[in-house]
Amino acid sequence: MIRISIDLMGGDFGPQVVIPGAAKALERHPDICFVMYGLKEQCEPVLDRFPKLKEKSVFHDCELAVRMDEKPSQALRRGRYVSTMWRTIEAVKTKEADVAISAGNTGALMAMAKFCLRTMANIERPAIAAIWPTLKGESIVLDVGATIGADSQQLMDFALMGGAMARALFEIERPTIGLLNVGVEEIKGQEEVKEAGRLLREANIDSLEYYGFVEGNDLGKGTVDVVVTEGFSGNIALKAAEGTARQIGEYLRAAMSRTLLARIGYFFAKGAFDMLREKMDPSRVNGGVFLGLNGVVIKSHGGANAEGIAAAIEVGYDMAKNGLNQKIENDLQKYHAKRQPPIGPEAA
Repeated sequence: MIRISIDLMGGDFGPQVVIPGAAKALERHPDICFVMYGLKEQCEPVLDRFPKLKEKSVFHDCELAVRMDEKPSQALRRGRYVSTMWRTIEAVKTKEADVAISAGNTGALMAMAKFCLRTMANIERPAIAAIWPTLKGESIVLDVGATIGADSQQLMDFALMGGAMARALFEIERPTIGLLNVGVEEIKGQEEVKEAGRLLREANIDSLEYYGFVEGNDLGKGTVDVVVTEGFSGNIALKAAEGTARQIGEYLRAAMSRTLLARIGYFFAKGAFDMLREKMDPSRVNGGVFLGLNGVVIKSHGGANAEGIAAAIEVGYDMAKNGLNQKIENDLQKYHAKRQPPIGPEAA
């Protein structure tokens, strides 16, 4: 069984969407059991509508829920130990669950996850990894907003963590890694990015293949399996891509309803448009993974529908089932062991 703790109060719609999403995930993966945290008076009436889900779940009533607009520091002071979000994360720390899921306030979730779970050994900063739809399938992009800025060693750590996630999620033996840059030439870019490229080339890590620098247009092409960047540029890229997808969708909707001939054309091409809509639907790739912590935490979009919540749960399911954190720890140990100076008479 894969044990998933879930914050029922997270997101814009709370239990009205989170619980049906959990029910959808359970239909697809009967080996899931849930540890649920919520406010009883709001959650129980909804949970009663899903008897199969209720049978596979343990519900815990909590004192409060973190608001979507709360500052991380305020949420941590007010909600530590008692909120639905904190207790969802704490279930991973106490080994009651294999992975935690929340659609709540991103800043609060990261603050609580760092405080509760702590970062792994040799990791200075955690990262948020997003699953990115591409022309070739899917890739991973990190960091998309955990922290602003990163030095070369932190970018190197992001590459190791992203590579481990690609192996866990896509079951690729040796994923390709690219550093997001303003050009593919080695002389271009910030010094931190150029130095990270040097570290990746010289590390010669057997669990990943360093491709080199990639540009913004490579994100959609699927040039590499993992794109590494710092949180500021990564978050801008993510929001720009989401906005562009919505923009194209609105253009198509307007164009298809403009004239009678266009509506007739849409009728005959409906299958193709349905396929395009499915490809561009953000709920299909919902679920940002917090990497670098002593436990797996998945952040769902706050505005996700039930299908989106189910997708985030399935990401967590895959991460737990394929041993994401163990892969990360193994890769970090191998890399940092190589970096240690030799111990012997000469070193002494």
